[in-house]
Amino acid sequence: MLIYLQGEKHAPRNGPGRETSTLAKVAADDAEAVFIARLVARDETAFNELVVVYERRVFALTLRMLGRRAEAEEITQDVFVQVFKSIDSFRGESKLSTWIFRVAVNLCKNRMKYHARRGGSRQEDLDSLGDHTSLGAAEGVSAGAVARPDEAVEGQQMVGAVRAAIAELDPEFRQLVILRDVEDLSYEEIAEVSGLPIGTVKSRIHRGRAQLKEKVERRMAAAHKKRTKA
Repeated sequence: MLIYLQGEKHAPRNGPGRETSTLAKVAADDAEAVFIARLVARDETAFNELVVVYERRVFALTLRMLGRRAEAEEITQDVFVQVFKSIDSFRGESKLSTWIFRVAVNLCKNRMKYHARRGGSRQEDLDSLGDHTSLGAAEGVSAGAVARPDEAVEGQQMVGAVRAAIAELDPEFRQLVILRDVEDLSYEEIAEVSGLPIGTVKSRIHRGRAQLKEKVERRMAAAHKKRTKA
C-alpha cells in the first residue's frame, strides 16, 4: 500500500489500482450505510455490534483525555447512550466512527470544564493507558521484544514515560495528538471531530508532539540517571 501511494502520481488516473481502491471504498460506504440504516431502525443487534466494535477505542480515548478510569467508564457509557438517542440526526456527512469520536470528545471536554470550574486535579490511572496503541516513541517496545534485561527495563520505562507524558499534555494538544497518533485519524477527520480549522489542527498537533517529545526525553533522562546511580 505504501509503495502504491508513493508512486501514485505516476500511475494512470484510471489504472487498475485506482479502480480497485474506488470499488473497495464504495463497498465499504455501502456496508456502513446499511449498518446506519439498521441503527436508525433501532435494531438492537446493530447497537450491540456497534458497542462491540467501538467500546474499547472510545474507552481508551476517554481515559487518555480524562485520566480517571471510573470517569472514563462513565463517559464511555454516556457516549453510546447519546449515539442511541441521536442516531436519527446523523446525516452521513462524515464516517460513523468520526461522529462517535466527536460525541466522545465533546463529552470529555464538558467533563474537563466541570473539573476546571471546581478546581479539581487530574489523577491519572496510568496503568490503564497501555491497553491500546502507544505513540510512535514507544510502539512495539516491550520486555518480550528485547534481548537484554537492561533493555527490557528501558523499554518498559519508555512506555511508561510516553503514557505519563500524554497525560501531562495541555488539553488542547492532548486530544488532537491522541486522535492523530493513537487513533490514527486523518487531519480532515480530526478537524471534523474537534470543530477546528485544519490549519489549527496541524499546528496544534505539531506543538503537542514537540511538547510530548520534551516531556518524554526529560523523564527518560531522569530514569537513566536513577539507574546509573543504583
